[in-house]
Amino acid sequence: MKVYFDYNATTPVDPRVLKVMTSVYAETFGNPSSVHEYGRAANSLVEESREKMAELIGASPGEVIFTSCGTEATNMAVKGAVDADTRPRKHIITTEVEHNSVRQTFKRLERRGVAVTFLPVNGDGLINPAEFEKAVTEETVLASILHANNETGVIQPLEDIAAICRERGVCLHTDAIQAVGKIPVNVRRLGADMASISAHKFYGPKGVGALYVRTGTRMERFMDGGGHEGGLRAGTHNVAGIVAMARALELSVSEMPETMKKMESQRDRFEGTLVKTLDNTYINGSIENRLPNTANIRFEGVEGEAVLMSLDLEGIMVSTGSACASSSTEASHVLLSMGLTERQAESSIRFSLGKPTTDEEIDYCLERIPAVITRLRRIGEGCH
Repeated sequence: MKVYFDYNATTPVDPRVLKVMTSVYAETFGNPSSVHEYGRAANSLVEESREKMAELIGASPGEVIFTSCGTEATNMAVKGAVDADTRPRKHIITTEVEHNSVRQTFKRLERRGVAVTFLPVNGDGLINPAEFEKAVTEETVLASILHANNETGVIQPLEDIAAICRERGVCLHTDAIQAVGKIPVNVRRLGADMASISAHKFYGPKGVGALYVRTGTRMERFMDGGGHEGGLRAGTHNVAGIVAMARALELSVSEMPETMKKMESQRDRFEGTLVKTLDNTYINGSIENRLPNTANIRFEGVEGEAVLMSLDLEGIMVSTGSACASSSTEASHVLLSMGLTERQAESSIRFSLGKPTTDEEIDYCLERIPAVITRLRRIGEGCH
């Protein structure tokens, strides 16, 4: 049996989405910026998709900017907001558990002379809104706080942070890439000024994403060229990808009540059985405030890479952390920020379930994983 338990890294394209995508490739190949009939047909699909995306996230159509991916959306938001602010001294805030698309962007801005605060989290992976408020100064122009963590699934108290930002006049961006399509997300309710989205996290294609930008938010354009996307992001539209993303989100939102309930039940059974079966096995991160599909489990006494490779031989595909850092041998910065030791962080595995996950797959993993962990622990004991 082959079991894919790495849905936070990417999801398969829904066959219903693929059908829509291929029909666009075959029938509507015009450039949406062209004024002739074929161009108008392509532009019509782009704008219909924009309206659909906006409705599904609680925005207005003019507030949805199409990008090539979630990382581009995040770079566009953070750099664009900072560059648009004319203050001579600028300060920005984020957390220690952000995805690298935020962390590395903040570090680049820091090298440019922007003052940066990386807020700590508690043992559950949550930031304290009171600590966030203390960090805000008169020079704070932007905060970027992720919605749901890609490694632990922990959901941050974003509405509380947004309220502080509104009161203090700070622009708020959220990396909502792991949240959109998995849990209900209404950008108006969240209160964020900008939110990054990526299609391949909710059964859409890779290579297309979106950025929500609240009306009135000041931003510098990200890419120079034509006047695409309200002048903020030049480049010919990925028409098929945009249409597919809107369809994928439409399906994910419509099926969300059922899929959330199913995945949460499967995850809880999976976690509960492993913790009960294996000694010194723990759940990393908040139990209450997290995505329904994500389990970050610490198997003390083993190396995560050894677990990953051993499970791969059993046909079980998992991750030790972010897919964007999979080639790194360093311990997860997310888990270290939560207070885990390097050894504990390196013994942790992320299991992320998806809509196609079956109870039979859960049973197969519950049969194989304890044997793998027990064997690796015995090998480890023999090496000491």
